[in-house]
Amino acid sequence: MRRTLKTAAALALAVGAFTTVGATTASARPADSSHGCPSGDVCFYPGAGWNNDQPTSTYYRYGTYNLSNMYGTYRIFNNQTGGATMRTCTGYNGAGCQGYLPAGWYIDKDMTPINSITLEP
Repeated sequence: MRRTLKTAAALALAVGAFTTVGATTASARPADSSHGCPSGDVCFYPGAGWNNDQPTSTYYRYGTYNLSNMYGTYRIFNNQTGGATMRTCTGYNGAGCQGYLPAGWYIDKDMTPINSITLEP
């Protein structure tokens, strides 16, 4: 009986620890948003509009992201902060990148030939 209680107490403590970590991580991101895009993110909206402020894809960390199943026109909104930029690339893994989309700007772009994006400081 004692062993069961110790195991249950340890399990409860472990679950509590994960809950606390998850809450801390979730609150670490800024809450401000524009057109449904959180501050610090790059957001994609299908078509040449804001899709009722409902982005279909969001990216938060600097780096390269390979894309799949994105065809036709998308509105890309760079809601990053601190002058961070975003680029579209015709190749995978950030190859063949084009121009820079500055923070606070958006563009309507045909994503059919695009295979990756980069988020850069």
